[in-house]
Amino acid sequence: MSQPPLLPTAAETRKFTRALSKPGTAAELRQSVSEVVRGSVLLAKPKLIEPLDYENVIVQKKTQILNDCLREMLLFPYDDFQTATLRRQGRYMCSTVPADAEEEAQSLFVTECIKTYNSDWHLVNYKFEDYSGEFRQLPNKVAKLDKLPVHVYEVDEEVDKDEDAASLGSQKGGITKHGWLYKGNMNSAISVTMRSFKRRFFHLLQLGDGSYNLNFYKDEKISKEPKGSIFLDSCMGVVQNNKVRRFAFELKMQDKSSYLLAADSEAEMEEWITILNKILQLNFEAAMQEKRNGDSHEDDEQSKFEGSGTGLDSYLPELAKSTREAEIKLKSESRVKLFYLDPDAQKLDFTSAEPEVKPFEEKFGKRILVKCNDLSFNLQCCVAENEEGPTTNVEPFFVTLSLFDIKYNRKISADFHVDLNHFSVRQMLATTSPALMNGGRPSSPVLQDILQEAAMQYPKQGIFSVTCPHPDIFLVARIEKVLQGSITHGAEPYMKSSDSSKVAQKVLKNAKQACQRLGQYRMPFAWAARTLFKDTSGNLDKNARFSALYRQDSNKLSNDDMLKFLADFRKPEKMAKLPVILGNLDITIDNVSSDFPNYVNSSYIPMKQFETCSKTPITFEVEEFVPCIPKHTQPYTIYNNHLYVYPKYLKYDSQKSFAKARNIAICIEFKDSDEEDSQPLKCIYGRPGGPVFTRSAFAAVLHHHQNPEFYDEIKIELPTQLHGKHHLLFTFFHVSCDSSSKGSTKKKDVVETQVGYSWLPLLKDGRVVTSEQHVPVSANLPSGYLGYQELGMGRHYGPEIKWVEGSKPLLKVSTHLVSTVYTQDQHLHNFFQYCQKTESGAQALGSELVKYLKSLHAMEGHVMIAFLPTILNQLFRVLTRATQEEVAVNVTRVIIHVVAQCHEEGLESHLRSYVKYAYKAEPYIASEYKTVHEELTKAMTTILKPSADFLTSNKLLKYSWFFFDVLIKSMAQHLIENSKVKLLRNQRFPASYHHAVETVVNMLMPHITQKFRDNPEASKNANHSLAVFIKRCFTFMDRGFVFKQINNYISCFAPGDPKTLFEYKFEFLRVVCNHEHYIPLNLPMPFGKGRIQRYQDLQLDYSLTDEFCRNHFLVGLLLREVGTALQECREVRLIAISVLKNLLIKHSFDDRYASRSHQARIATLYLPLFGLLIENVQRINVRDVSPFPVNPGSTVKEESLLLPAANPLVTPQKPGITLDNSLHKDLFGAISGIASPYTTSTPNINSVRNADSRGSLISTDSGNSLPERNTEKSNSLDKHQQSGTLGNSVVRCDKLDQSEIKSLLMCFLYILKSMSDDALFTYWNKASTSELMDFFTISEVCLHQFQYMGKRYIARNQEGLGPIVHDRKSQTLPVSRNRTGMMHARLQQLGSLDNSLTFNHM
Repeated sequence: MSQPPLLPTAAETRKFTRALSKPGTAAELRQSVSEVVRGSVLLAKPKLIEPLDYENVIVQKKTQILNDCLREMLLFPYDDFQTATLRRQGRYMCSTVPADAEEEAQSLFVTECIKTYNSDWHLVNYKFEDYSGEFRQLPNKVAKLDKLPVHVYEVDEEVDKDEDAASLGSQKGGITKHGWLYKGNMNSAISVTMRSFKRRFFHLLQLGDGSYNLNFYKDEKISKEPKGSIFLDSCMGVVQNNKVRRFAFELKMQDKSSYLLAADSEAEMEEWITILNKILQLNFEAAMQEKRNGDSHEDDEQSKFEGSGTGLDSYLPELAKSTREAEIKLKSESRVKLFYLDPDAQKLDFTSAEPEVKPFEEKFGKRILVKCNDLSFNLQCCVAENEEGPTTNVEPFFVTLSLFDIKYNRKISADFHVDLNHFSVRQMLATTSPALMNGGRPSSPVLQDILQEAAMQYPKQGIFSVTCPHPDIFLVARIEKVLQGSITHGAEPYMKSSDSSKVAQKVLKNAKQACQRLGQYRMPFAWAARTLFKDTSGNLDKNARFSALYRQDSNKLSNDDMLKFLADFRKPEKMAKLPVILGNLDITIDNVSSDFPNYVNSSYIPMKQFETCSKTPITFEVEEFVPCIPKHTQPYTIYNNHLYVYPKYLKYDSQKSFAKARNIAICIEFKDSDEEDSQPLKCIYGRPGGPVFTRSAFAAVLHHHQNPEFYDEIKIELPTQLHGKHHLLFTFFHVSCDSSSKGSTKKKDVVETQVGYSWLPLLKDGRVVTSEQHVPVSANLPSGYLGYQELGMGRHYGPEIKWVEGSKPLLKVSTHLVSTVYTQDQHLHNFFQYCQKTESGAQALGSELVKYLKSLHAMEGHVMIAFLPTILNQLFRVLTRATQEEVAVNVTRVIIHVVAQCHEEGLESHLRSYVKYAYKAEPYIASEYKTVHEELTKAMTTILKPSADFLTSNKLLKYSWFFFDVLIKSMAQHLIENSKVKLLRNQRFPASYHHAVETVVNMLMPHITQKFRDNPEASKNANHSLAVFIKRCFTFMDRGFVFKQINNYISCFAPGDPKTLFEYKFEFLRVVCNHEHYIPLNLPMPFGKGRIQRYQDLQLDYSLTDEFCRNHFLVGLLLREVGTALQECREVRLIAISVLKNLLIKHSFDDRYASRSHQARIATLYLPLFGLLIENVQRINVRDVSPFPVNPGSTVKEESLLLPAANPLVTPQKPGITLDNSLHKDLFGAISGIASPYTTSTPNINSVRNADSRGSLISTDSGNSLPERNTEKSNSLDKHQQSGTLGNSVVRCDKLDQSEIKSLLMCFLYILKSMSDDALFTYWNKASTSELMDFFTISEVCLHQFQYMGKRYIARNQEGLGPIVHDRKSQTLPVSRNRTGMMHARLQQLGSLDNSLTFNHM
């Protein structure tokens, strides 16, 4: 075989180098020439075609459109979109916002928050939105075909019979044998000697298709890849051969080669020979059977064919005709849609699916149900006077449960108070008159009916929630009892194990006295703890039990001390030192099911599934103190307004104002006035057994402590509107623990004595005070005490106050706000306050407002997320009222900051919920306010200017989806609410808005086309968001204007762009072309001049003329771009072809266009695809369907993928053309990766191509000569078209690969199948001879590419065993396949099979 003269000889090379200016510059010269070619030919941009004025055309052609029988394919539906209101669904029986809250609210922030929680959801619904995605998202898309109708093919029938005959070789393993043999090296250049034999382990194996392989391995591990295989399909015979070695035998192959094998013994040799010959016999019988069947089959067909003409037709022609028509109809109806058989259509791919968006909802962490069953101490007796009744604890105890997190060193839940005392023990306490719920929070009559006081009084079950579960979270129980004396003294009887009834009676007697006298005061007693979780996934540790009950230490009571105890909880040596009280606390934990009934939230609002029966116990949700981290924060959805107050410490050891101040009780009240007779508000949550809401609460008392520590938590329901007079009032009492029996009985027994007052105003600078406060204590409480102010120099303003210890801050108190209507953030508070002053900025000074807007960048992340809808609503309101551009731009910058923060925390779902459900455009008053869509578009333009801050513009690009979605929703709401939908499209929006949209598109483009390397994510996102926006603009705006924007977009790209830009461009086209009314946008109707055209007279376009591209703008653009992309590298081609094919699949599956007439009309839009394929016919003309390199020897000379045989580089067509001349013309074209469509031949060059560079070499993968193109172009379909598909006459001639060809052919077949007969005949009449030839060449390639090769072929390919090449029986009809054709693959591949040995020509 001689090598084709691809490269110059050595002599020529030297001559070539000598001709250069200096040695070594050949590469340089090639580079410069390549650049010239690229500049002059490839980078010529296709000219833009101005789209038609869509709105005018549909008005002018109104009559024609209305008379069209398929007018629904030409017109947008009237009610294409509408706005809707969706009721806000919560989990509660009634609104969480108090009935009078809206009237009470005065501050803008509180008002807006309440509006947010009360408002319903505002949606824009697109009637046909389900049709605006990819074909996989279509509604009613028939699911994946379970099974195709069963057809039996000749090629498989033979295989089946063959396998039946070969009973020995049944599928259960067939004939099998393995063992060691010696394999001779049969290389013809070396004579076989004893030494050349190598010992190998042979394994005879039947494959799935019934054929046999003899695999050999180095050892007995046959699970590995074999070292080699002998295909017995190609073996002609097995004979003994003892010339070189004893016990040897030879396998003679069809290609005249042979394999020499040797066994260890004669018996083994004979066994191998017998088995191998048996397999060959089976193969031969199967082949002969196939020949006989084939002959009889052909005879049957012939007789059928002859009989049909003389039979039915001649006697009953009408009946025959109608039967044929019915048969054709039945076939077409039962026929599976073409694209169902496309592998891409079967793939599940949801990458392009939009995420599902849900409305905002209340979300919780891991929820735990805590059931409090029992608290029993060892010290017990019967407490009834008559000593009849059960044995119980001898005095009342009170349990408080809460969660502590020692990993983050904080208390993470509110307190849950439980009274587990027996009824008889509760009787010991003096009855307090229950002034039940009047004046408290649940004031609505609905709640009064549902929540019965009796059911609320003694809660036993609580639901805790933990956002970040981990094993270091503890459930802590603190136990208190009625105040009696010191903790040590009170606990002593409980720590002795001797169960003495005398001790119990004594304790009971003291307890009864204490309960009568000091029943409202508590003292700390004991504590216990248990772990909650096994792991960080939130699996409950149900086996854990509460620890022993440890006695409280009066010096270590605070939450900080508790956290220290818990840190040592798993250290037995530390815990053993703590004094233990003998008793048992029985509390179980469980998971909470989603349909858990009968519970109220932390504001006592009942759930929907709430029964009013008083017997059913009510479960209480306990407030979680969620960490202030953005990722754990949810946007608030309900009204909640709680203040938790924690008195911590009182330093009273140095005071001289009071004689006795030891057993100190603190009474906490919440007041709204400092007048003398003012009553405290009834808004403090009560304890078990008492009223639900109360006016005051006491902290636990420490006996004989002058500097007492406290751990109590007081929960307050704050009023909706706080003002300057709201304050906490702390009153201190000295409690006398001993009732004085001595002395005069006349002297009244005084239980408590006032020993001071403190107060804490709730608001400071308009915000609720929440940090730890150190407050002075006063000995008196004059009227107007809140007005007291130190002026310095011993002077003061306000009433006369007697300070204890000279107004030193003696009381330490802290507060914790859990509110969805008040914010702790100074910047957010200031911004809303300024907006309130200036009516959302309408009367604001620009510079002032900008200052407040800029400060919002410093807002805390968790606050931003929590109040997200309220903040964004206010920012959009300010945007529409801004009078200066600077304000609008700064508002937009803040929105960008908020959006970026949400994304960075992985919380973009909140933004999607906001846009879809919560965003509502402000009512539009033309004279006063502007629209969000116009103002936002202008501000975006300013931010995208090259001179603007690039960090902000990059964020805007990266998260542009949000801004475009807001524009879309604002436009929709504006059109419907202002009744502009009824106007003509070009009158719906002012010229200023059209200009703003055009400017923002033009401003965005350089960012997309220039930042793709430095900031790929931002440019990719911006590109996609812009596509979605443009697509949706077709629903609202002048469609001709939107076409122009698409042209503006496309004009920024050029051939030869880097691959990424092609990806962007086709992603844009994919999104836009997926519009639900893509077909009407392309107007599939006649555009002839003169009178109204009938569809039948339609002058169809079979090539991409300028006229076609103007009238059918989107499809014309897409086909041109696909045509251009086919001249690019493989990755780009694949993207382009897939966009086109997926769109055609969508048309095929779209149930709105299911009828044949609909599909035929769609096909008219894609007829120019014929021209596009014909231009690339030589790149598609690949007959090889196998993924293996085989030469099927087709009519067009294919290159052999082994060594190219005598296949010259150029076949001289005319005398006088020398090799050099044609090299000059052709080789240069190939080097640049292109060739003119009229060149006579193609060089066979295999070279590497860089993905992004147009200058590098391109593989032409082909050695066939291009047939001389017929020059009768004057009659061809291209006579109107100067620009062609590509804008220049450059066509690449490298072959496309299998997947590309198959996809293009599927598109071709779909159009061919869908188009009407008239359209096809018209095409054949119009086409030139060469075009017709190419058309049929493509049709023929379809036969080859989609030919069914039989089960065996498929199985063999899947097992990677190489091809089974078919014979060349017919190039135009499906090949009658047979098994032996498969057996002889290797022969045909080498082209040296002797016909006498084959059965191929039956």
